[in-house]
Amino acid sequence: MIDFNEPVSIAHGGNLGEAVRRYGIARENWTDLSTGINPDGYPVPPIEPSAWLRLPDDDDDLEAVAARHYGSVRALAMAGTQAAIRMLPEVLPAGPIGIGLLTYGEYAPAFARAGFRVERFITEPFADRRDSASFVLEPGRSLPANLKHLVLVNPNNPGTEQFAPEVVMDWHRQLSARGGTLVVDEAFVEAIPGLSVASRSDSEGLIVLRSVGKFFGLAGARAGFVLACPRVDRAMRQLRGPWTVSGPARAAVRAALLDTAWQAQARERLTAASTRLVRLLGVYGLNALHTPFFAWVRDARAEKWQDCLARHGVWVRRFDVVAGLRFGLAADESAWGHIEDALREARSEMDVR
Repeated sequence: MIDFNEPVSIAHGGNLGEAVRRYGIARENWTDLSTGINPDGYPVPPIEPSAWLRLPDDDDDLEAVAARHYGSVRALAMAGTQAAIRMLPEVLPAGPIGIGLLTYGEYAPAFARAGFRVERFITEPFADRRDSASFVLEPGRSLPANLKHLVLVNPNNPGTEQFAPEVVMDWHRQLSARGGTLVVDEAFVEAIPGLSVASRSDSEGLIVLRSVGKFFGLAGARAGFVLACPRVDRAMRQLRGPWTVSGPARAAVRAALLDTAWQAQARERLTAASTRLVRLLGVYGLNALHTPFFAWVRDARAEKWQDCLARHGVWVRRFDVVAGLRFGLAADESAWGHIEDALREARSEMDVR
C-alpha cells in the first residue's frame, strides 16, 4: 500500500503553462478544461479606487453577509479555503484522520506534516481499490473505531460522489461522541445547495469550508469561509491574523454573495452545461459521472486520452491514484466546437493505438 503519510507535491488543474511547454502549442490556442471553475463567472462591478489605497477592513460586513448567504451562525473570511486547510491541524486534537483516496489532494499532506495518522478511505464506486485504502466509507455504517476525525468533500472532487445531509450528520454524531471532528469541504456545493450542512455548522465537532472560487468563478480573489462553532472560530481567527483578504477581493465577493438573481441563473447554466458535456463525452465512448462543474471519467487509458486531447489543444486533468480524467466546462461555443473536434480526433487515434 502507498504510504500516504509521506508529504508529496500536488498537481492541480489550471497548469496550462505545463501543457504549453510540453506540446509547443501557443497558450491562446488551447481550450483549458483542467479546472472545475465556473467559466462564466460573476461579473464583478467596478471597484472603488479607495479599496486599493487602504488596508482591508476586517470589521466590514463581509462575514455577516457570508453567514446569511450560507445560512450559518457565523463565517470566518480566509484567503481561500487552502489557507484554512493548512490551519486545520492546529485546531484539531491529534488522532487518526480519514481522508478520501480520490479527493482534493491538499488535505493528506497538510495533516501528515502535522503528525496526524492519515487513514485513506474509498467509497463504494471504487470498491475495487480496497487494497489501497484503510476502510470503505458507507452511509449508515459505523466509522472505524480508531478514527478521530474525517474529511469529507461533498460533492467529491473529482469522483462526484454526493452525500445527503442526514448521512453527513450521522458521521458527525459518531465522531463528536468520541471527541472528534468532521470537516466538510463544500467547495462545489453552491450549485447543489440541498447537500449543504452549513446551517448546522454551529455544532461542536463540525467544520464547514466554503469557497467562492468555483461557483462564482472568483478563484483569483483567493477568498473563502470557515463556518464553525465559537471555539474553532476563535482559534482560527487568531491563526489567520489581520488583513488576510484584500479590500478589492472583499468588495467583489460581497457583491457576488448578495446577487441572488445571478446565482439562480448560474445554477441553471451550470446544470445545462454539465449535462451537455456528459452527452458529448458519451458520443466518443467516455462514460462520465458529473457535478454541475465538471465530469469525471474513469478509464485505464487516462494518460493516453490526456495526451491525444492535448495534441489537439484541449487540456484536461488526469488522476493516477484511480486512473481517470476530469473535464471542466467550456467557456463558449467556440470552445465547445474545439472540444468536439479534439474528441473526434482523439477517439480515432485511440482506436489505432
